[in-house]
Amino acid sequence: MPASLKHIHSFTPMGANLIADGATFRVWAPNARSVHVLGDFNGNALDHTSLLTRDPNGHWLGFFPGAKDRQKYMFYVVGEGSQGFKRDPYARELETPHPSKCILRAADFPWHDTPHTTPALADLVIYQLHVGTFFTPNLPNKAGTFLDVARKVPYLAELGVTAVQLLPIQEFQTQYGQGYNGTDYFSPEMNYAAPDAAIPAFLPDINALLHVKGLAPYQAQDLKGEMNQLKALVDVCHAYGLAVLLDVVYNHAGGDFGDESMYFLDRQHDGDGRRNSLYFSDRGHAGGLVFDYAKPDVRDFLIHNAKFFLDEYRVDGFRYDQVSVIDHDGAPHGWRFCQDLTSTLHYHRPGSVHLAEYWNVNPHVVQPVPHGAGFDTTLTDGLRRAIRDVIESASAPDERPLNMTALGASMWPNGFTHAGQFVQGPENHDLVLEGREARVARLSDPSNPRSWYARSRARVATALSLTAPGIPMLFMGQEFLEDKPWSDDVVRRANLLLHWAGLSGGDRDMLDHVRFVRELLALRQCLPGLRGDGFRVVHAHDENRVLAVHRWVHGAGHDVVIVAHLGNSHRFDYRVGMPHAGVWHEVFNSDVYEQWVNPLVCGNGGQVHANDVPMHGFHASAPLTLPANSLLVFTT
Repeated sequence: MPASLKHIHSFTPMGANLIADGATFRVWAPNARSVHVLGDFNGNALDHTSLLTRDPNGHWLGFFPGAKDRQKYMFYVVGEGSQGFKRDPYARELETPHPSKCILRAADFPWHDTPHTTPALADLVIYQLHVGTFFTPNLPNKAGTFLDVARKVPYLAELGVTAVQLLPIQEFQTQYGQGYNGTDYFSPEMNYAAPDAAIPAFLPDINALLHVKGLAPYQAQDLKGEMNQLKALVDVCHAYGLAVLLDVVYNHAGGDFGDESMYFLDRQHDGDGRRNSLYFSDRGHAGGLVFDYAKPDVRDFLIHNAKFFLDEYRVDGFRYDQVSVIDHDGAPHGWRFCQDLTSTLHYHRPGSVHLAEYWNVNPHVVQPVPHGAGFDTTLTDGLRRAIRDVIESASAPDERPLNMTALGASMWPNGFTHAGQFVQGPENHDLVLEGREARVARLSDPSNPRSWYARSRARVATALSLTAPGIPMLFMGQEFLEDKPWSDDVVRRANLLLHWAGLSGGDRDMLDHVRFVRELLALRQCLPGLRGDGFRVVHAHDENRVLAVHRWVHGAGHDVVIVAHLGNSHRFDYRVGMPHAGVWHEVFNSDVYEQWVNPLVCGNGGQVHANDVPMHGFHASAPLTLPANSLLVFTT
C-alpha cells in the first residue's frame, strides 16, 4: 500500500505541512513515474509505504503519521531520464551545509502584538541592505545574520527610514553571494542564521530591544533555525515602526542548480536541452534560467511564494528583481504573470508594497491591471544619473557649468502621475558593487573622500534625493559617508565592510553626516509638501550651479522651496522666485552640519522676506544667501 491519503484533499497545500498527528506532502512532478518521501518519520524507506499517489493534475500526495517538527526528509523521484533525490521546492528550511536535506517546520512563532502598519507610499523611505555584510561583529567566524541586522534596528528607526529592503534572502547555493542565484525559494538563506549553539549569546541584545518596547522576551527555542530568526528580525522591525521589504527573484533561478534541485524536478530526459525542464524555459539570464510562465503551476509556485512570505513572515511587500526580464525573456506570458501576481497580492494583502525593477523605465508597470502590470511603484534612474553627473563634474578643480537644467528635469520622470510611483536614490547595490561606480563620498572628491568638498557635495547629493519627488532609497552606509564599494565576499574582501567602528569611535565626519540625514528625514516627515505630488522647477542655472524647485500638496498648499547650490564659494543676494510674498522660514541648511554646529555657517539667519518682485513665473521673489555646496529648504 502507498502512503496514506488521510487528510488529503483537493486543497492540500504544496510541500510538507504538519497537521494533526503527522504531515501532508504534495509535489508537482507530472512526468515522473513515481515519487516517494523518505524521512526520519518513516526510516527513510524507499518502498511502497513511502510512495505518493498521483492525481490527474500531475501532483503527488500523501500523509505520513508521526512526522514531527524539525525532522528531515527528501523526495525520491523516478523519471524517464533518471532517478534520485530531489529537494522539496516548497521546503521551509534546509539542513546545513547546503545542498542537503529538507526540514519539516511548524509555522508557530511567538509574534508580538504591535501597532505596526505598512507605510503609505508617500511615507516610504527605503534603506537597502545585504544581510551578510551589513553588520558583521562575529567575523571571522561568522558573516552577518538576521539577528545581527536586528541589533541595528533601533539605529535605523532613529535614522528615520521607514522600510528596510533586504537583498534576496532565499536560499542560494554558494557560501557568499548577493542572493540573485537562488534555487530554494521558501527557505531563508542558511548562512544568514546563527547556529543553535550561538543563540544564547544573541538573546540578551535581542530581548533588550523588545524590553524597550514593553514586549515579552524570546526564549532560545524560539530562535532556532533560520526561518525563525528571519521572523524575529521582521518582528523587531515592526516593533520599532519599520516595514520589511524582501527582494525576490521571479525572473530566473540558479546558477548552479545541482542534481537535487527543482531543475528537471520530475527527471525527464535531458537530451533535448533545457526545453524539457519542468520549471524553466530555454532562455538564460544572469547564469540561470528564466521561469516558464506559460505553465499554470510555475505561475502558482511564484505567486504562492510571495503569499507565503506575506503570511508566514508578515513582511510588508517586495522589490521584484528585473521585471523587464519577466516581460521580455518570458514573452508572451511574462506580462500576464505580472498582472496575475499583483492582482492576487493586492487582493490577498491590501496595503502591501510591490516595487518593480524594470529597465528601461516603463511607467506601464505601475498602471492598474488590465492596462498595466499593477505594481505600486518602480525604480527609476534619471535622478540618480543626473545627481551623479553634477557631483562628478563639480569635483573637477574649476568652476565649469553644471547641468542643473537636466538635474531639474530628471526629478519627475516622464509618464508618472504620482510621486509614490517611482523610487530613486544616488546609490544602490548594483551601482556601487566593487568594480563598478564610486560611492557618493568618493565621487564628490576622488582625491580625498573625507575633504570638505567631499562632505559638502555628498550632503547635497543625498539631500537632493531626500527632498525630490518620489520614494527615496538609501544604500547601507550612505548615511555615514561610506566611501568604499561593497562586496558580498566577507572573507576575501573584508576590507570593504562598512566602517561601523568609525561611528562607535566618534568619527566626527561620520556622526555629523548621520545627524544631517536623520534631521532631514525628520523634516521630510514633518512637511507634507516634501511628500506631496506638487512639483515644478523654479530656476535652473548651469553657470551659477543653482537649482530651485517648488513642492506642494495639490489642493492643500504646504508650499516648500528647495534650493541647491554646487558652487565652491558663497553667493549673496541671489534672487529666486517664491510662490508668494511674505516671510519664508529657512527650516534646513546643509551647511549647518559641517563640523556640527558649524561655527562659520553661512545662510539666511532662519528666514527671508519675499517681496512683490516677479521672477521665475511667480509674482514674488526673495534675495537669498547660498552657502557653497549646500541645499536649503524654505517654507512658510
